[in-house]
Amino acid sequence: MNPQQPVQTAPGAPAPATAPIASAPAAEPTSANVEAPSSTQATLLISEIRDSMVIMKDGSFRAVVACKSINFDLMSETEREGVEYSYQNFLNSLNFTTQILIRSQRVDIGPYIERLTEIRRNNDNMLLGVLMDDYINFIDVLSQEANIMDKSFFVIVPYYSSPDAEKIVQQTKNLFKSFSKNKGPIITKIDRATYDKANSEMNTRIEAVIAGLFQIGIQSVRLNTKELGQLYYNFNNPDTAVREPLGDFRQVTGLYIKKGEKEATNG
Repeated sequence: MNPQQPVQTAPGAPAPATAPIASAPAAEPTSANVEAPSSTQATLLISEIRDSMVIMKDGSFRAVVACKSINFDLMSETEREGVEYSYQNFLNSLNFTTQILIRSQRVDIGPYIERLTEIRRNNDNMLLGVLMDDYINFIDVLSQEANIMDKSFFVIVPYYSSPDAEKIVQQTKNLFKSFSKNKGPIITKIDRATYDKANSEMNTRIEAVIAGLFQIGIQSVRLNTKELGQLYYNFNNPDTAVREPLGDFRQVTGLYIKKGEKEATNG
């Protein structure tokens, strides 16, 4: 897979799509055009990713904060009460909705085995070589017989440019509303003033979330544009991501990511 073409989708979207990376133009941020109802991209709720934010088709924004876990079970009773009290205060301090995502992903230990094999090949100690062979075989068999999983924790922070839209979302209680064919209006253009306001408000909300998590003892960091691309690719392609990683994002220089446009065909 070409690392210059990551897949970007919204959380919970049923299908992935290919999104080329390009340099950010000076023009105002826009969302994707309306796709044909039968196309794959028509099922995606995401328009593009820029400035560490996800822009949805309805004109709303999302940011993601990655969190480290804490071992609650090993804490004393007093420490547990302190964590619970701090978590309660953190939730009460927020004046906007959030989503907490706990994701389990299969770990690919192939690179680790390759690294051990390389060390074994360059080792001249016979006894150490035998021990390393046994260890490599043990790890290889273990990876085939058991699914080695890794858990990741995220906090998704939304922002709606319209206060009425955010109020409607907060009041929505119907679980099956998200499966409706009517996904709401598709915004084809976002003006600069609206985008700048959303960017500023999102920064404020992220700072509040990170500070609140720090009070609990949880270290967290906001995902940038490249890390969001990796997250959405892995999230929507759990099996493929293990066999075909997206690539080394350190070699990607694009400032934002958006969905590809359908090429015109000559009939």
